[in-house]
Amino acid sequence: MDYQKLLNSNIKQLRVKQGLTQEEFAERIGISIQGLSNLERNRYQPTSATIDKICNVFQITPIELLLTKNKTNDDLMEKINSLLKSYSLKKLKQIYEIILILNK
Repeated sequence: MDYQKLLNSNIKQLRVKQGLTQEEFAERIGISIQGLSNLERNRYQPTSATIDKICNVFQITPIELLLTKNKTNDDLMEKINSLLKSYSLKKLKQIYEIILILNK
């Protein structure tokens, strides 16, 4: 398991769930917006000091950042919608047809 990727993914998930923009969250933990963006895309590994600041914002322990979260319907829908935004109209129509077939 890629723990670094899981950690960074959970940080982003918690930020979004709290309704914080990247700008707001970056300011709270004392890093640049670009640094946060790189962290959330798994291009940057946070220092232990940054992890402590992140935990303080979310009022959790560092170990909780590594816990795999159970995905709710809303989480799954958010991920699906995010993927669908990049597809062409033709591809979206194909996906829609597949969903209709699965829904029978």
